[in-house]
Amino acid sequence: MTPTYDVFTAKEWEIVCQHRTPYQVQQFLNKLPYNHERSQQTLHTFRWVVKHGTAHCLEAALSAAVILEQQGYPTLLLDLESQDHLDHVLFLYRKNGRWGTVARSRDPGLHGRKPVFSTLRDLVESYADPFIDFSGRIIGFAVCNLADLGHYDWRLSERNVWKVERFLIDMPHRRFHMSNKRYRYWHKRYLNYRKRYPHRKPLYYPNRLCWTPGYPKNPI
Repeated sequence: MTPTYDVFTAKEWEIVCQHRTPYQVQQFLNKLPYNHERSQQTLHTFRWVVKHGTAHCLEAALSAAVILEQQGYPTLLLDLESQDHLDHVLFLYRKNGRWGTVARSRDPGLHGRKPVFSTLRDLVESYADPFIDFSGRIIGFAVCNLADLGHYDWRLSERNVWKVERFLIDMPHRRFHMSNKRYRYWHKRYLNYRKRYPHRKPLYYPNRLCWTPGYPKNPI
């Protein structure tokens, strides 16, 4: 059941009310420093993110779900499974029959997408090339609805919500195929770019028109 306003703090509710669209939520998340988990691994809720002002990809996806749930969006997450076991998780939504995402990442190519994709496969495809870094490569994807967690408090708990991570890992994933030739091309290009610009992330991908505008230029 969608929580009512009285369970939120004044600051939390203000953020909810000020960010009513996926685009606005994306802009909110873009302003947050990325949570690099330097001292320990975390999986924080929207409440912690608001209090401390930082989030990694799954914490951002949970925050987007909390905010946009109040605007009537289902609490859907898209998990992109990687060959190096460093999955990327995004908030998934549909507008006018088209799929889009809200997301936060250390890489500008892995942030949100405009709702322009007719199928989930096409949406995942838009992340395939930007996903390739030193070790990453999409090998599968899956969608879950956080409502299936029942009464588990993934929204406002003050504790780490590891059950969400286990839920994502355990759900069945659809295989995503990318040719080895394509992978080798983008992998080599990424390695060469980072060798030349070790403190920058690439923005040379051809599908940037479908990215949600305003992604952080220097997210690391």
